[in-house]
Amino acid sequence: MQETTRSPLTTLCYIEKDNSYLMLHRVKKKTDVNKDKWIGVGGHFEANESPEECLIREVKEETGLTLESWKFRGLITFVCEGWNTEYMCLYTADRFCGALKECDEGELLWVPKSKVSELNLWEGDKIFFRLLEEREDFFTMKLVYEGNVLKECLVDGRPWR
Repeated sequence: MQETTRSPLTTLCYIEKDNSYLMLHRVKKKTDVNKDKWIGVGGHFEANESPEECLIREVKEETGLTLESWKFRGLITFVCEGWNTEYMCLYTADRFCGALKECDEGELLWVPKSKVSELNLWEGDKIFFRLLEEREDFFTMKLVYEGNVLKECLVDGRPWR
């Protein structure tokens, strides 16, 4: 029997409504690399999934919402000593149906976009939030961490200013 390992491919989605993002405060899992951080919703690809299939499934599982309109905004490479490299497909979504449900990974909250930077975010997330606001085009990022400290950030292959 073949051993199954977690895919290094993930999705992350920031759902938008009334100039707010749906944010997930990761407070429920005991062992969680994102413990106490605020992030979007998403997760690891399952076997044979496309990025869009993973996106739709993860959003439904974590929020109860069914996405109706989304945009692939960027590809983020995460590198951190002691962890496998992760490649994250970053999306925003602006249309959905259904009702929010309780999430078993943390607390879901609509946060005004103007207040997101005040949350406990990863340093790299602060940069891609800025890119989401400033740019309409697709971008790539490489984020290199030592523990919780961002050591390097490349955007479209160039050092971040």
